Amino acid sequence: MEITDLKIRKMMTDGRLRAIVSITLDQMIAVHDIKVVEGESRLFVAMPSRRDESGVFRDIVHPISAEARQYLEEYILDAYQKQVALSQAEEESAQGAAAEAETAETESV
Repeated sequence: MEITDLKIRKMMTDGRLRAIVSITLDQMIAVHDIKVVEGESRLFVAMPSRRDESGVFRDIVHPISAEARQYLEEYILDAYQKQVALSQAEEESAQGAAAEAETAETESV
C-alpha cells in the first residue's frame, strides 16, 4: 500500500482538531475525512468514523496492522507539519512586507 496523493482539505487553530485530510491509496482508493487531532501529549491521526445506533463512534476505514497505522500516521503528520511550516513562513513574509510598506510610507511623508 502506498499513499499516492494527500490533500489537506482544511486547517484549524481553535479546539483540538487541527486538520481534515484526504488521501489516495495506490492511485485507486480515496479516503476522506481523516482528522489530525492535538492530543494531550502529541498530534495523532483519527480515521473517518460515524456514530452507531448506541452513540458510539466507529471507524469506517482503518489500518489493520500496527505497521500500516504507523505508516499512515507518519506520512499524514509529516505532510501536516510541512503545511504548518509553509503557512507560518507565508504569514511571516506577509507581515514583513507590510512592515516594509509601512516604513516606506512613513519615510516618504
